[in-house]
Amino acid sequence: MSHARPSPPQVLILLAAAIFGGHAAPASAQEVDPAAARAHAGGGLLIGTPVGEFAENVGTGFGLGVFGRYALDPAGVISLRADAGLLNYGNETIRICVTQPCRVTGDLTTSNNIIFGAIGPELGLGNRALRLYVNAVAGFAYFATTSSVEGENEEGSPFASSTNFDDVTFAWIAGGGVQSLVWSGDRTAVRLDLQIRYHGNGDARYLRKGDIEDRPDGSVVINPQHGPTNLWTVQFGVSVGIPAAG
Repeated sequence: MSHARPSPPQVLILLAAAIFGGHAAPASAQEVDPAAARAHAGGGLLIGTPVGEFAENVGTGFGLGVFGRYALDPAGVISLRADAGLLNYGNETIRICVTQPCRVTGDLTTSNNIIFGAIGPELGLGNRALRLYVNAVAGFAYFATTSSVEGENEEGSPFASSTNFDDVTFAWIAGGGVQSLVWSGDRTAVRLDLQIRYHGNGDARYLRKGDIEDRPDGSVVINPQHGPTNLWTVQFGVSVGIPAAG
């Protein structure tokens, strides 16, 4: 007997129920440290897995994500959260002639990236040692394909670059995670942070490997894809409490 796979919204509802049902406790019962920081910042390695039609066109992406959170109450049950990140889902490098005649050569690298930013509420429960949370933020997703040329100098830094194609869409992100204490001081703490979230990027125009065609006459033809660009991300990193001044 086949069973229908739950949709992303259903997965998020189940996650929220597990956190706020299985670990239900009134805010007054939370372990509150009056000296604990209410502002937090963190980041880590980001792994993106496309879903649906997007998964048919691109593979797993890798990048970095950062976030900031400010607790609106002493127990940190309700917070305001901001996210930003970059996810690379493909690169292609070819050797080209930088001059004609071809006495100088270089590497032409084309990168396909997603840059995102969002802000919204976060709900969390736990104590100083362990915190579970869910959040939902809204913002944008920027799809950009850029090409850059690197020479054979020691630094290997690009000396020319341009954006081949880009598009921007409204996006929302929802999910949750867990934070585990690894070090604490008088007014701050460092926690390992693991989060799993769904990115609803909607329809966008984007490029994948092979969508830029270089013709013999030197012209370039761009064949963008168009369709859903939703994905799941897993981020593993750290969260650091930022003590208030004074």
